[in-house]
Amino acid sequence: MSALSERLPATCQLILEGIEHELHTGVQLYISLQGEVIADGGMGEARPGVPMTADTLNLWLSAGKPLTAMAMARLWEQGDLQMDDRVSRFIPEFGSKGKEPITILHLLNHTAGFRPVDTGWPDVSWEESIRRICEAPLEENWQIGKTAGYHVSSSWFILGEILQRIKGQPYTQLMRELILEPLDMTHSWLGMPADVYQREQAQIAYVYQREKGEMQLTDLHDAAHCITPSPGGNARGPIRELGRFYECLLNQGTPLFEPQTVDTMIDRQREGEFDLTLQHKVDYGLGFIVNSNRYGAGTVPYGFGKYASEASFGHGGSQSSIAFADPERELVVAVVANGRPGEPRHQRRAREINEAIYEDLRLV
Repeated sequence: MSALSERLPATCQLILEGIEHELHTGVQLYISLQGEVIADGGMGEARPGVPMTADTLNLWLSAGKPLTAMAMARLWEQGDLQMDDRVSRFIPEFGSKGKEPITILHLLNHTAGFRPVDTGWPDVSWEESIRRICEAPLEENWQIGKTAGYHVSSSWFILGEILQRIKGQPYTQLMRELILEPLDMTHSWLGMPADVYQREQAQIAYVYQREKGEMQLTDLHDAAHCITPSPGGNARGPIRELGRFYECLLNQGTPLFEPQTVDTMIDRQREGEFDLTLQHKVDYGLGFIVNSNRYGAGTVPYGFGKYASEASFGHGGSQSSIAFADPERELVVAVVANGRPGEPRHQRRAREINEAIYEDLRLV
C-alpha cells in the first residue's frame, strides 16, 4: 500500500475515505501510462480479515461487457458475421413480435428495444434464458436503431447465443479461446468451471450493497453467481487483466485485432441520443461507452472524469467498477470497489477517483 500511496497520494486518500465512510471495504486498481505499469494492487479488505491484493478475483459486473463485444468483433474479422446481419439469421426464433429487424449492431449500441426481459439468471438454464428473451415483444413505441436505452442483460445473452450457434461451443469456452487466453487474462472468467470455483473460492472478493444505511453482504460470490454465465454481468478476475484488455485496444489491437476493427468498435456509433435507462445523453461505440463529457462532465453516469480526452472509451460496472483507455494520454485505468453504495454515492466516488488519478499523474 505504501508504494501505491507514494505514486497516487490523492487517489489512495479517497479510497481510504471510502472505507471509512462504508462505501466499500476494499478497492483494487490497475493503471498504466505509456506502457508503464503505474499501479497494480489493492487496498483494504476483500473479505473480513482478508486483504484486497492485486490477485484478488473481483466481480466486474458490466465493466466486462466489452469482452463479449470484442469476441463478436473477432468473428466479424473472420467473416462469420456482419454487423448489419439480422439476429434472426443466427437465432430464427428471435425474429418475432416486432424484433425481426434487430441487427447485431443494434444489440451492441443499445438501440434494440427489449430491455425488460427477466432472464432468470442465475436460477434457470441458459436455454431457458434464451427462450424467455426470444418470446419477449419489442418495447412499445421503440424505434429500432434510433431509440436509445442501455440493455443491462437481455441483449448480451443473445450476443452470447450468436457466438455459440456460429462456433458450436459453449459461451464460456469461446470467451476463453477468443479473448481471455490470447490476452493472457488466464485468471479471469465469464462463468467459472465448478472445479475452478472450488479451487479459487478463497480468492473471490465479497460484494456489499448499501441497504437502509448499512453495507450488507450480497450473494454475488456464491457458486451460482460465479459458475453460471451471464455475458453482460458476471465477468470476474484481477482488475489488472481487464487493464491488459484495454492496453491491447490502445495498441491498435495488437496482438489480437486489426486496427480498423478497434476503430469501428470504439468510434461513436450512437451519438447525441438520450438513453432511457441511464436517463442522460450517452454516446456509444459497439459495446463501449465513448467519452460523453460534452453532455455534462459532472452528471454523465459511468463517465471517465472531467480530465479524460474526447476519444476516451470504456465501460463501467453497476455501482462498483470502471475501466477505460485514454488514447491522447496513452493511459489505461481499471478500478473495482467491492461496495455498491447506491448510484449517487458511486457516481461521485468514481468521478473523484478518476480525476484524482489524472491529478496524481500530473496529466492536467
